[in-house]
Amino acid sequence: MKRLWAPWRMGYVAGSRPSAACVLCEALAGADDKQSLVVARRPRAFLILNAFPYASGHLLAVVNRHVGTLAETTAEEIAAAMELVTLAISLLTVEYRARGFNVGWNEGRVAGAGIADHLHVHVVPRWDGDANFMTVVGEVRVLPEALAVTWDRLRGRLGD
Repeated sequence: MKRLWAPWRMGYVAGSRPSAACVLCEALAGADDKQSLVVARRPRAFLILNAFPYASGHLLAVVNRHVGTLAETTAEEIAAAMELVTLAISLLTVEYRARGFNVGWNEGRVAGAGIADHLHVHVVPRWDGDANFMTVVGEVRVLPEALAVTWDRLRGRLGD
């Protein structure tokens, strides 16, 4: 058996655990949008950077209410989330020159929802040739830009 020694991880392993509260509700309630990664706020939905992105610019359009299924939402909430999906696509097309997008809802943990209790839509920008050997061979994603820089770029496009 091979061993990989990583003693610097002990602080994390033995440290305190984050609160069990919903990270999306906490971001919505937060006062510092940059720290919370919130790009845009609307009365029924908000747009936030994914803290664990598949690609630079990976955004989530999130309904404000803490609900986990489409059946629990209102037509107005779905419309608000989809308006933010459209905004996200516009921002990413202009600022990052994205050539395509993966857009989707993951309802429930078995469907791939990392945050199963708070409904959100993923908007993942795509480019020609954006998959490389690192993901295939190393099971690693290479993200060339820090989240704070991505937030600055996208928020700057909004003119807020």
